[in-house]
Amino acid sequence: MVQTILGAGGVISTHTAKELQRMGKQVRLVSRHPKKVNDNDELVVADLLDPRMVSEAVKGSEVVYLTAGLKYNIQLWKEQWPVIMKNTIEACKTHNAKLVFFDNVYAYGSVNGIMTESTVIHPSSKKGEVRATIIEMLMTEVKAGKLKALVARAADFYGPDTPLSFVQVMVFDNLVKNKSPQWMISDRFKHSFTYTPDAGRATALLGNTDDAYGQTWHLPTDAHTLTGKEFLAMSKRIFNVQKSTMILPKWMIRLLGVFMPVIRESMEMLYQSEQDYVFDSTKFFARFPEFKYTRYEEGIKNISESYISFKG
Repeated sequence: MVQTILGAGGVISTHTAKELQRMGKQVRLVSRHPKKVNDNDELVVADLLDPRMVSEAVKGSEVVYLTAGLKYNIQLWKEQWPVIMKNTIEACKTHNAKLVFFDNVYAYGSVNGIMTESTVIHPSSKKGEVRATIIEMLMTEVKAGKLKALVARAADFYGPDTPLSFVQVMVFDNLVKNKSPQWMISDRFKHSFTYTPDAGRATALLGNTDDAYGQTWHLPTDAHTLTGKEFLAMSKRIFNVQKSTMILPKWMIRLLGVFMPVIRESMEMLYQSEQDYVFDSTKFFARFPEFKYTRYEEGIKNISESYISFKG
């Protein structure tokens, strides 16, 4: 039996596929344009909006990982995410496959305190409402005993070759060009970041841990949460670039959004930069004490070295 990744091609699916291969699993990668991560990966072309294609892609799978990412557009999210989740759930039920859903923290909304697995789902954005809807779809099936599934949730990303990470675009891409790094709203708040290679490894581990199912898990994230100022200072030191930070106030971000759709779509998420954003992985570390996670210092060093390797 194979382990199948739906929505392959992104950074999380790539690291998950590498870890599954290391664990001795046969990997099937499914997307519109799948590309091999490991030499012996099976590739399946499928549109996740087509229930028949999803069912065929899932057939014969032991575990299915839904790691799809959609264009950052709320109308697209409203239209497509419920369809993708419904198709995936039905395919897993039909073929008796376990399901791992890779999720973000949008459904929590604005949290005054530390985010844990018991944090109430209370979205404060339209994108958060979509995520809450599809999580409810999934967990309803789980509670009814019709599906074996789990939610693997991550904070904002950072890591080598992570182009959708705002710190890659605003911090690392600028530092490597000897330019001033940028930060949104204020650098005085704490902000957690999940290291993408760790997230992929942990997702594969959860998928192959029978007692992990039926639950939500926060993926391993350095508990020593840094403020934006501390994260920037560490990044500048490691990249050996001492440029002043450009703090982007909300009015400037709103102005940029007039010309740049992706920034306009991000406006509703700015609450995440206006308060502490602290993500707790205690539950994961208690269950998997042997898991070696990456601290911020090491992670940023790896990112710095990845730019050098890419140039080479």
